[in-house]
Amino acid sequence: MEQQFENNYQPLKVSDWVLTIFLTAIPLVGLILLFVWAFSSETHPSKANWAKATLIWYAIGIILTTLFFRIFVTAAFLSSGY
Repeated sequence: MEQQFENNYQPLKVSDWVLTIFLTAIPLVGLILLFVWAFSSETHPSKANWAKATLIWYAIGIILTTLFFRIFVTAAFLSSGY
């Protein structure tokens, strides 16, 4: 059976990406927009995939930052003699 892929959408223009990246750089607004773009059925598929990947990287960053912070605080606490 041969798979057929329908491509009913046009690629996003550079100006669309410039606006998208600008909006995501705004604190809190960018995070909210990432969730909207990632999980909305009306979002361009490329933008939705990009938003999902960006949210995954944000989650990885939060986890690693929390892990390193806990290690640093634990090491500082243990070396202080308490």
